[in-house]
Amino acid sequence: MGRVFILAVAAAVLLAGCGKNTPSYSLGKTSDCLTGKGVRLGGPLDFVATTATGGAVRAHLPHNALTLVFGLTPSDADNIDAAYRRFHASNVGIDDVLRQQNNAVMLWQAHPADDDLALVTGCLK
Repeated sequence: MGRVFILAVAAAVLLAGCGKNTPSYSLGKTSDCLTGKGVRLGGPLDFVATTATGGAVRAHLPHNALTLVFGLTPSDADNIDAAYRRFHASNVGIDDVLRQQNNAVMLWQAHPADDDLALVTGCLK
């Protein structure tokens, strides 16, 4: 009976893991979506963005801009987020302009308006 119980618990753990399909975003698919929505892409990247394992791009919206940085994994994005927090200027309210969603990190030039934030997060693919 103990052996059957252990097998049942192991099977339940495996099945529970199958339901956790966290999306992983890519620079290519996200860039395609953004340009399709009229967002201009390009420009110089900061040092942190140039080290991103999943790539990065500057995105220019009508009233704001951001650096959109991708890790290959959420853990990579955690490291990118931590680097931006460590190296930000003392006069920058980093919590106001830095957002992370899974393996994507968004560093906004200024506080993002709700519609700009929705456009960019809606294009994360």
